[in-house]
Amino acid sequence: MAAAAATAAAAVQRPHLSLLSSGGGATPNSTLQTLAFVSPHIPHYRRRCVLRSNASSSPSPPPSSEKEVEAVPTAESCVKLGLELFSKGRVRDALEQFENALELDPNPIEAQAALYNKACCHAFREESKKAADCLRTALRDYNLKFGTILNDPDLAPFRASEEFKELQEEALRGGEDIGSGFRRDLKLISEVQAPFRGVRRFFYVALTAAAGISTFFTIPRLILAVQGGDGAPDLLETAGNAAINIGGVVVLVALFFWENKKEEQQITQISRNETLSRLPVRLSTNRITELVQLRDITRPVILAGSKESITRAMQRAERYRTELLKRGVLLIPVIFGASQKAQSKPRGFGTSRSAASVPSVGDNFEKRTESIAAKSRLKAEVRFKADIVSPEQWESWIRDQQESEGVTPGEDVYIILRLDGRVRRSGRGIPNWNDILQELPRLEDLLSKLER
Repeated sequence: MAAAAATAAAAVQRPHLSLLSSGGGATPNSTLQTLAFVSPHIPHYRRRCVLRSNASSSPSPPPSSEKEVEAVPTAESCVKLGLELFSKGRVRDALEQFENALELDPNPIEAQAALYNKACCHAFREESKKAADCLRTALRDYNLKFGTILNDPDLAPFRASEEFKELQEEALRGGEDIGSGFRRDLKLISEVQAPFRGVRRFFYVALTAAAGISTFFTIPRLILAVQGGDGAPDLLETAGNAAINIGGVVVLVALFFWENKKEEQQITQISRNETLSRLPVRLSTNRITELVQLRDITRPVILAGSKESITRAMQRAERYRTELLKRGVLLIPVIFGASQKAQSKPRGFGTSRSAASVPSVGDNFEKRTESIAAKSRLKAEVRFKADIVSPEQWESWIRDQQESEGVTPGEDVYIILRLDGRVRRSGRGIPNWNDILQELPRLEDLLSKLER
């Protein structure tokens, strides 16, 4: 969990939620619901307050008559103290404070803050199931936005777990209990990419209704035509009209469901792209960042497969290193099965890190991705190759991508991304670097500027 100074009083701030201070003032909301405690600094769980008389007519009482009172802890003070403890690397003590806050009858905003920060502690301790339970409760009962979970660098370890994938699938389904906001955001992106889908649906519904009404009046005429007699309508003409109406209803309904299916496929692809943008990599300078922060400055090329295939592809790429760098290519090798080998290695004493030393994708995610200065620093650190972090998450995304493209999971593949982070194209086996050089424009070219 990243702690930052938000006020002149050195109050600890988290980019999650908004709480009222003990003085009654409300902090302004940001896009990620900034949690800013503006109450005075609390050095310990309990503060000792000295109450003095304010009457000016009487002399000051002697020191022995001072009345000391222990302040009763509140949910707000416990959350604030928990943030302070976490910033010092005392994750276990911070977790205890967030649990205390939940037991002190918190209001909805305080409960949301306690649950979210408790999840961040569990994520740091690699307790993914407990983190998922806290986040699920916050999403369901306290209106936590799923985008906050996607953006927070403190939850990067959790986003590499199977529990996060399950939570994201629940959010993608968009049920009433969890994730409706995330589902709504995906639909908005889908509408931007297919702006006329709503118009087409409207016409499908309107024309289906018109054809249905026409069929409703045509059927009795068809019955009279079949029965025959004086004044009966022409059988062939009436049957033809009925067939046209019924056929129109069938076609329009099929088109309506086809549009729905296309939308679901598009939402799934958008969700997959969103997951891809959150995958972490380690740059040559040992900085850990997410792909979303490399947008506009690199074209990542993901090489996935066996160790032998990846080694051969990297060796061939070295021959074209200079030209590939001019096109912003960043090679990201993913060796299948590497995550299992990494898990089998024993973790000795002293391998865990304190909270202050955890590699972070940035203290403030939104400012980092939008800041020109931050982009310049990242651009200077980007070299020819980046190593993956959280191999399980990378392999899971690649296998999902293979299944969506009809490729056998585990087969050697390469995936070329655009400057804006979307998938440009993919293929089986080892890429032909000559073809890639012909396909990709240089970063300073006009086509690259349009791609951004």
